[in-house]
Amino acid sequence: MMTWLIFVTIGAASGLLAGIFGIGGGVVLVPALVYFAGFSQKMAVGTTLAVLLPPVGIAAALEYYKHGNVDFKVAMIVAVSLIVGSWFGAKIANGLDDHILKIVFGLFLIVLGIYMVLKAE
Repeated sequence: MMTWLIFVTIGAASGLLAGIFGIGGGVVLVPALVYFAGFSQKMAVGTTLAVLLPPVGIAAALEYYKHGNVDFKVAMIVAVSLIVGSWFGAKIANGLDDHILKIVFGLFLIVLGIYMVLKAE
């Protein structure tokens, strides 16, 4: 049950941030699957591509799948959660001043980048 909750949270958070900042879900999904769900980098990328399959990455996701690096069950759970989260993110973003949104987005990317550098193996 806890694992399912982690994937729902990752999907919802990715959707929320995508809705607020207009970023691709992969910016959040890949590091979240690696650091919070324990996925390898390849499994995280492959699963993220499966989540984003309708708009992007069909050929790339298939290539990752051939090498066993896609978890479709997780991709479906995260995709549904991402839809809900992105709706809420859009609602929040529309209520924020553009200047505030730019600052928050920049800080988010800096913190994420620093975290990824410090956690790199």
